[in-house]
Amino acid sequence: MAHRVLVIEDDPTLGLVIQDNLRSEGYEVDVAANGASAIRHTQTATPDIIILDLTLPDCDGLDLLPVLRLRGQVPIIILTARNQQPEKLTGLRLGADDYITKPFDMEELMARIRAVLRRARPSVGRIRLGAMTIDFVNKHASRGKRSIPFTHREFELLSYLAERRDIVVHRDELLRAVWGYLDTDVITRTVDFAIARLRKKIELDRHHPQFIRTAHGDGYCLSGVTDEEATNHKAKLSAPQAGANAIK
Repeated sequence: MAHRVLVIEDDPTLGLVIQDNLRSEGYEVDVAANGASAIRHTQTATPDIIILDLTLPDCDGLDLLPVLRLRGQVPIIILTARNQQPEKLTGLRLGADDYITKPFDMEELMARIRAVLRRARPSVGRIRLGAMTIDFVNKHASRGKRSIPFTHREFELLSYLAERRDIVVHRDELLRAVWGYLDTDVITRTVDFAIARLRKKIELDRHHPQFIRTAHGDGYCLSGVTDEEATNHKAKLSAPQAGANAIK
């Protein structure tokens, strides 16, 4: 089923351009030119993601954002000509999932949409890495009874690797899919720093990683993954013989 996108944009030309590009990618698109129209759209059809301009004729997008949030946990990407850092931080604090400043590249907007949709609905529910359990749906990680704090980006990065377990995922792919960046030459170390932080939390010896392995010059590969759902299902069917079936 195609994802439904609600574009809240008062510039009719830009709204049409975004709509045409989204439809060419297979999305269903609704366009609202003001806040009142946007609220009516959310009442008739729940979108999978919202693209929100902050400058609207009948309200400030920052005031509209928490109202849209009250109607459900729909991912929101702020789209605006404003470039002030405080407003970006305010939007993110109010619940926006990402922020793009005009003028922007349409391919970058598409990449950001895909990244936000993917982390909003992870295809992998819960996994085990040795003694550690990671629940992507409820955003919770633990080792035994001890909770391990993960950032949203760390959950997103690990989820992407878990979906492609035992496969080398290139840094450029991670930058595009997880961060939504197109110009990957500028920030080549971003992925490496994020992986280093993940290893500190996951690996018993981060200098000799067991789970997140480096493919030198290429990227990273997640291995040794056990699907928690599959393990629990086996336990119910054949207890007490069921055990972890780690993928090597």
